Amino acid sequence: MRAAHCAPAALLPLPCGAILSFPEAMRSMARLVYALNQSLDGYVDHTRMGPPHPELFRHFIELTRASSGLLYGRRTYEIMSYWQTDLPDWNADEHAFAAAWRSKPKWVVSRTLHFAGPNATLLDRDFASAIRALKSQLEGELLVAGPNLAATLTDLIDEYRLYVHPVVLGSGQPFFAAARPPLRVTATDQVAGVIRLTCVPA
Repeated sequence: MRAAHCAPAALLPLPCGAILSFPEAMRSMARLVYALNQSLDGYVDHTRMGPPHPELFRHFIELTRASSGLLYGRRTYEIMSYWQTDLPDWNADEHAFAAAWRSKPKWVVSRTLHFAGPNATLLDRDFASAIRALKSQLEGELLVAGPNLAATLTDLIDEYRLYVHPVVLGSGQPFFAAARPPLRVTATDQVAGVIRLTCVPA
């Protein structure tokens, strides 16, 4: 299965002592949202779960279009780079997702990459402070993908969206790569037969 179905301008911190104008001071901070497909037993592996239903794939297109930017670890970014170049056998939805993905600013947390590709910025050592600064400078939703990266950002993630598919994998990479403080369920609904569980820090 293709990486298609894993759906799924640098900003600098404000100078010390900088004074915000009234509109800037009053605007909402961006929210960091960790959203990913997973199996009933909690594993994330798009190659074993199979391609998403077209309705679910279109849901991820709209989610990407509406986001303020995308945050990845190295491995997930390399998988998602599949969308960097159009392929002749893509359907209309795949072209639409690729266009949405390319249009968004991306930040990649990695100590080994030296170049992150178009519309992407590398975050290296103090990435948590850089992400905190992004949240203060942007509005809307910043989407974070990748269990290992999400596990390092428990103090910054505002919302978790678990897209639970009716399959059991038995092993693999878990959605939660490490323990985290308790969560509170705020919503449950269905998207194309997949349960979406929305949680926030308790």
